[in-house]
Amino acid sequence: MSDKVIETKDGMKIRKLAELRTDTAKEYEEAMLSRVEEFKKKNAGESQFNDVVQNTIVKAFGTLLDIKLQVDKVIGEENLKKVHKVIDNILLTGL
Repeated sequence: MSDKVIETKDGMKIRKLAELRTDTAKEYEEAMLSRVEEFKKKNAGESQFNDVVQNTIVKAFGTLLDIKLQVDKVIGEENLKKVHKVIDNILLTGL
């Protein structure tokens, strides 16, 4: 996301959202998946207890993200937008 900085007459700088990209979520997913892989490789040689606990958590997190990506592919973009709209409506109703 790019943002524009606006300076008020008091000298305060405020960032204003200038652009909202639809591929930002995909970038975050890719970054999280690469981070999970990085931690998996980094922690491969540490203590046995930490190795088991962290690898279990990392594998579970990685599996959940993989499942989410597969479901997104299967559902398709139009149906995914509808699902997101329904979830948003449910969340807003719950507030």
